Amino acid sequence: MLVQIGTLIAATGLVQLANGFFNTFLSLRLTVEDFGATLTGIVLSAYFIGFTIGAVSSGQVIQRVGHIRAYTAFAGMVVIATAVMPLFASPIAWILCRAVIGMGCVGLFITTESWLNAKAQADQRGRVFAIYMVGTFLALAAGQLLIGKLAIQSSTPFNIIVALFALALVMVSTTRAEPPAVTPEASTLRYGDLTRQAPVAVVGCVISGMISSAFYALVPAWMLSNHVAQETIALFMLVAVLGGLALQVPVGRLSDRVDRRVVLAGLALGFSAAAILLVLLPRRLAAVLPVAALLGGFMSTLYPVCVAHALDRMPADRVVAVSGRLILVSGLGSALGPIVGAGVMARLDIDGLLYFMAAAAALLAGVAGLRILARAPPVKVERPFEVIDPMTAPISLEPEATDEDGTPRPVAA
Repeated sequence: MLVQIGTLIAATGLVQLANGFFNTFLSLRLTVEDFGATLTGIVLSAYFIGFTIGAVSSGQVIQRVGHIRAYTAFAGMVVIATAVMPLFASPIAWILCRAVIGMGCVGLFITTESWLNAKAQADQRGRVFAIYMVGTFLALAAGQLLIGKLAIQSSTPFNIIVALFALALVMVSTTRAEPPAVTPEASTLRYGDLTRQAPVAVVGCVISGMISSAFYALVPAWMLSNHVAQETIALFMLVAVLGGLALQVPVGRLSDRVDRRVVLAGLALGFSAAAILLVLLPRRLAAVLPVAALLGGFMSTLYPVCVAHALDRMPADRVVAVSGRLILVSGLGSALGPIVGAGVMARLDIDGLLYFMAAAAALLAGVAGLRILARAPPVKVERPFEVIDPMTAPISLEPEATDEDGTPRPVAA
């Protein structure tokens, strides 16, 4: 069983390798295409708009056609849209293609994670998803390394991305792992319930999505436009991703022991301080790279702490619905980030973008601080912190089935 599940994890690693490279590469390619600040921001945001739409609708596709057929359809969408992009280098075509890619990618993640959640045995599930998320971060990091080696003006990067997505499709469609049976949809969550119970989590997910998308979409573009070598850009982005991986476990352990809102406020203030330091420090690698690691670490842990805090406040039968709703609000923030950030950067250059991200994070710290004063934390933590990424749709947070006495029931394999 673990070998069969490993195929799904390896395929997702390929998808994230392609995704990590694609996002940074497109930021650089748009600088060369010179669409202008507004259209560049819209092209970069289109992925997150598609991702948000797909997060809402892809579950229905899986319910209707099953996991393998759904995975094939989603991967086909991504392959076709990616292959079309170098053929029609225009803003409208790229906006449409990136939206389709976003819808396809979230479909791939939801299909894979719901498959893993159903097939992994109860006593293996934590280990399986830990491997899954660590693999995700490492694949995203490896994707940055490709940036320094390829000519961004050519069609070769698009071809490599198509090949990686297609290989993932071949691996999953030929796996011996049986797909899970389609189950009834989980409990729904009324709009407004989550905001009333966990406003800090909702605000945090919006801001986390906004600053993460602005950072990954716009910082590489600014570096290229200022004649920074592609190898240096790749190194900077790699360090930021690895910083995010390095802080997951220590931040998670801390947030399981103290009020998560305190941890969230600290992370937001840490991100603000790191962003401002990048403005003030000399632009030398020795000075910038350690701060980039901290910036990536604080940025990548905001979202999982928000999710864990929201789950502390909501009933156990709403776990999947809460996770889906937070994916939605994070996607909305992610769609806004490149558009607003590109406008700010066009007027105030990179310093303006960094101050914008620092101000957004400081706002989150303020909201968390006000809620700490207004409402006491839960008596005990109901759901532990999990290593998750807002762009991989954490269906893994679905609670285990239990008997009447609370004993976990094995999941049917």
